Amino acid sequence: MVKGSRLITVDGLAYRWRVRRRPTHSQALAWAPLSFAVERADRHGCVLIATMPGAHPRNWRGTGSAAVLPSIVATVIRQARERGWHPDSPGPAFRLAVSPEIWAETARN
Repeated sequence: MVKGSRLITVDGLAYRWRVRRRPTHSQALAWAPLSFAVERADRHGCVLIATMPGAHPRNWRGTGSAAVLPSIVATVIRQARERGWHPDSPGPAFRLAVSPEIWAETARN
């Protein structure tokens, strides 16, 4: 995951994160929420897939969407680490749903 990704440093570790530019079919129909992927910038390991409470901004229905800000990404990374995500270890994707409260709180700051 490099093209279109952004770097972020959280607690001294570098990560890359990316929101899919074009929505999946389900996201375009606003059936599936916006999500973003995070992985360590300097090595391959377990990818974090975070699901936001809103729709993808490019959905076809005009449904409201949630902005993915670096502050939200940092909060989600910390939360995932607390819940058992080990980004340095290989394995299946670790999935985390971002609660509307976390999104709203982080978006305000």
